[in-house]
Amino acid sequence: MNETSAVPTAPLRARAEIDLGALRANVRALRARAKSAHLMAVVKSDAYGHGAVPCARAALEAGATWLGTATPEEALALRAAGLPGRIMCWLWVPGGPWRQAIEADLDVAVSGMWALREVGDAAREAGRPARVQLKADTGLGRNGCQPEDWPELVGAALEAEAAGLIEVTGLWSHFACADEPGHPSIAAQLTRFREMVAYAEERGVEPEVRHIANSPATLTLPETHFDLVRTGIAMYGISPSPELGTPADFGLRPVMTLSASLALVKRVPGGHGVSYGHHYVTPGETTLGLVPLGYADGIPRHASDGGPVLIDGKLRTVAGRVAMDQFVVDLGGEEPRPGTRAVLFGPGDGGEPTAEDWAQVCGTIAYEIVTRIGTRVPRVHVNG
Repeated sequence: MNETSAVPTAPLRARAEIDLGALRANVRALRARAKSAHLMAVVKSDAYGHGAVPCARAALEAGATWLGTATPEEALALRAAGLPGRIMCWLWVPGGPWRQAIEADLDVAVSGMWALREVGDAAREAGRPARVQLKADTGLGRNGCQPEDWPELVGAALEAEAAGLIEVTGLWSHFACADEPGHPSIAAQLTRFREMVAYAEERGVEPEVRHIANSPATLTLPETHFDLVRTGIAMYGISPSPELGTPADFGLRPVMTLSASLALVKRVPGGHGVSYGHHYVTPGETTLGLVPLGYADGIPRHASDGGPVLIDGKLRTVAGRVAMDQFVVDLGGEEPRPGTRAVLFGPGDGGEPTAEDWAQVCGTIAYEIVTRIGTRVPRVHVNG
C-alpha cells in the first residue's frame, strides 16, 4: 500500500519519491552492524526531509526500538500521530514544553542545571517523574555537560530521582569526527565517555541505555555501540562520509528520488544568454529545457552551472543560475516533450545522479541536499 502527501490527480510539477522498502532494508542492515545494541531511528527535521511519520513507522517495522528527534515539538508530533515506544528529544531551550513531554512519556535530554531544574518543576506539576537522559560533552563542544560540571549535574539528578521527580534513563554523548577514520578525537572522546559514565554509575545512576554512536560510528566503530546506536543519515541510504565508503559498500540504498516534469522545451540560437546574469551563453544553436524547481524548493543556488540531471537517459547539467522556482538545462539540440521526467538524484542504479553527486558540485554534504528539499515538493511514499 502506498502513502502519499499529495493526491496525484494531475501530473506533478515535482515529487520526492520515498522508498519505504529501501528504508526498512537499511534499518535491517544497520541492525546487523550493531547486533548487541538497540537501534534509534533518528527522524529529526522531518526525517531528514523524507517525511517523519511514515519513515518512523517503517523504521519500527524493521526493528528499530527507539525514535529520536532534535526538538520536543518534533517528538510530540510523533506521539500525536500515534507512534509507540521510546521517543527521545535533545534540543531544549528555557521555557520549553517540559510538562507536555513528560505527559507524552518522552525521554528528554538534560545538559545543565537550568534544564534539570525546569524538568523537575514540570514533573512536580505533572505529578509523575520525567524520563531524563544526561548528556556529557566529551569533546564535541556543542550541547552536553562539561566534565568539570558533571559531578554537580549527576549529584543533583540523583537528588531529583530520590525525590521522585525524574528517572535517569540514559547517559549519552556525541562524536565530533566519527566520519573521519582515525581522527584522534574519536579515541579521546570514547575514553572520556567511559570515564563520565563510570563516575555516574559509581554514584548510583542506573541508566537503561548508554549511547554515543551515530551513523558513522555504527558503521565502522563497533567498540562504540554500547546499549544503543543512533542512526540518522545512514538510515536514509546515504553514506555519512565518502571516505568511509559508498552506500552500497555498507549494504544501504538511497531512499529519496527527486524528479520534476519539464515545463518547456525550446530552440534558441547560439550566443543566447540563459538565466540571471547570463553566466551561461549557448555556444551554438541548441534546445533548452526548463525544470520547474529552484532554490525555494531547496535546490542549491551553488549548483548553478553544474548540478547534474538525467533526462531521457542522458546526463545534463544546470545551465546558468538556479533561480527561485526554476532552472534551465542545455539539451544539446535534442527535443524531449514537455512533461518528460527530469531526475535530479536518486539511488544511482538507473544512471541518475545521487545526492552525493549534488553535494560534490555544491561543496557540501549529502545531508544538506536531502534535508533542504522544501515543502512545495510533495513527498510520495511508496512500498509502504
